[in-house]
Amino acid sequence: MKSIFVRPLITEKTLTLAASGWYSFLVHKAAEKPGIAKAIADFYKVNVVGVRVASMHGKMRRVGKLMKYTKKSDWKKALVHLSKGQKIDAFEVAPTQEGKAV
Repeated sequence: MKSIFVRPLITEKTLTLAASGWYSFLVHKAAEKPGIAKAIADFYKVNVVGVRVASMHGKMRRVGKLMKYTKKSDWKKALVHLSKGQKIDAFEVAPTQEGKAV
């Protein structure tokens, strides 16, 4: 496996979780908790305290001119808990001039 985690999952809900120390990532379906913890710790230079994983089912979508149904592929989500006082900069929202988030 080339890389365990694919990308960070950044939504309104995950930004709220990031404020309490839980960071979410899209990972490969075959990834396991110890491998995820090591990959995140090595890449972001943080201490991982806990990992929770969830297998997410792909949704049915209608695509094309004839609106045929296709199924998006299944994927795995990992929630990573960091030790107190540490954070990952990818989950920080930069404020605009008016003080509101972008």
